[in-house]
Amino acid sequence: MRNFLKYTLATITGIIISSFLLGIIMLGILGAMMASQEKTVSIKDKSVLHLKINQAIPDRSSSNALDIDIFSMELQTQLGLNDILDNLEKAKQDDKIKGIFLEFGFITPGIASMEEIREALVDFKGSGKFIIAYSNDIMSQSAYYLATVADKIYLNPVAIFELRGLRSELIFYKQALEKLGVEMQIVKHGNYKSATESFTRENMSDESREQIMAYINAIWDHMLSIISSSRGIPVDRINQIADNLLVKQPEDAVKLGLVDGLMYRDEILDELLHIMDLDLSDKLKLVSFSKYTRVPGQRNGKGLTKNKIAVVYATGVISNGSRTEYEIGGPTFVKAIRAARKDSAIKAIVLRVNSPGGSAMISDHIWREVLLARETKPLIASMGNVAASGGYFILAPAGTILCNQTTITGSIGAFASIPNARELLNQKLGISFDVAKTNKYSDFGSVYRPLNPMEKEYLQASIEKVYSDFVSKVSAGRQMPAEEVIKIAEGRVWSGTDALKIGLADQEGGLRAAINLAAEKAGLERYRIVTLPEYEDPLERILKTLTSEIKTNKLKTDLGLYYKYYKDLKAIIETNDIQMRMPFSIDIY
Repeated sequence: MRNFLKYTLATITGIIISSFLLGIIMLGILGAMMASQEKTVSIKDKSVLHLKINQAIPDRSSSNALDIDIFSMELQTQLGLNDILDNLEKAKQDDKIKGIFLEFGFITPGIASMEEIREALVDFKGSGKFIIAYSNDIMSQSAYYLATVADKIYLNPVAIFELRGLRSELIFYKQALEKLGVEMQIVKHGNYKSATESFTRENMSDESREQIMAYINAIWDHMLSIISSSRGIPVDRINQIADNLLVKQPEDAVKLGLVDGLMYRDEILDELLHIMDLDLSDKLKLVSFSKYTRVPGQRNGKGLTKNKIAVVYATGVISNGSRTEYEIGGPTFVKAIRAARKDSAIKAIVLRVNSPGGSAMISDHIWREVLLARETKPLIASMGNVAASGGYFILAPAGTILCNQTTITGSIGAFASIPNARELLNQKLGISFDVAKTNKYSDFGSVYRPLNPMEKEYLQASIEKVYSDFVSKVSAGRQMPAEEVIKIAEGRVWSGTDALKIGLADQEGGLRAAINLAAEKAGLERYRIVTLPEYEDPLERILKTLTSEIKTNKLKTDLGLYYKYYKDLKAIIETNDIQMRMPFSIDIY
């Protein structure tokens, strides 16, 4: 027994020591990798910048320099739109960069992000450098929209080319909830506030279909006008191609003038050498965007000053949570706006919003800080792919609002939802409830019983107050009579094209245009950019969220395309106050 205990203790001690040493080694490796990410690099002459569009592109690059896929243990880099735009501006002036190889994969970002990248590529072409676009597997419609900026577009001989028009798909849970024995009790204001229809209907209402058709038609018309101008193909002809599915094979895309040729990937790399008058025996110097981010650019005096412009990124759902990169946590965001307002070195603020909205209460907290900031210094709002409902509410006080034509915005309305799960709990699960209460409505909002008429009236009054407040604050911010705001409100969603016409936005433009306008308003010729809210230390973030990321990655791997539906259902559970929010999921394909 003594030997058994001795060996057991030795084994346990060995495991503890080994785990400790392994932890030290892992920290060392992570630290070294982080240090390597921060080092500046240099590139050789006659290099080609390789922009690969094969994943979602957030507005702001991830703070996690060590985005590691837990299952493949591969280091992944997710560049944000900010770094992509900066790199394109830098490459335009870099004599070592001779052109751009634009390559597409299966996943593409939001159409408004693609539009901003396209505008930056148009500006890059002004330097006289080339752009070649290529897809080795699939050229989606949004990818093709971006690709038409290129001098030449090529496909792999077995690639898929998509051109069939846009669609927006909504998912409806009504029957599923009925089978479970759950009734969603909805109170809302706004005939077009369709966020709640996912729980109360089995299809779109007439109002929902009307607004969806309006904005996807506006986006499609804008895309077609750009494609038509770039490729010299009439809009009617492109629609005819889409309506009749004329591109059945990659060869059809060539015959119809949509692309310029078919090449395997090794052939397109040889073509890049040919364009630069190099021999096929020469090595092609492809520089990834992640690497090029660490190449110092020409300062042009911008970095030699204390004057700053703060770009405050509002990305994700508005909630009362703590700071994350893809959620607008109320306390953190309020603190960031306040810091930018009080920092005398920050001469102007750009509020970049990419959000479908969320909590009405937290949206109001943020609105107040944005208003105070606007009264202190120039504040320019920039809309991303989506700036709707609460996402629009928080930018309404801005001095000037910019959007892309493909932005989705508006949705001025409010709703609340309380599930009644009595049938599920009682009849299906055999769970019953009893309550002891001091007053008649002490159990108001409980999920084990339906709302009574008085409670519905109480909740409706709260919704009406939020809606009235929303309208009045948009009216004040946009200097528009409340009656005019009401005409374009009712929860209706608008495209950026229509937002410019009806006064929800002032100018067309993306993030770079917003920064330039902020500098102009502040009278700055030299300035530095600071980004807010501040991120956590990458290593601290990795250690703190490792378990959560493993769980999320496992769910994404197991659920695949259906992961977004899991997120929608999870959002239902977490919704516990009045919402200024878009429909839980609007996808345009």
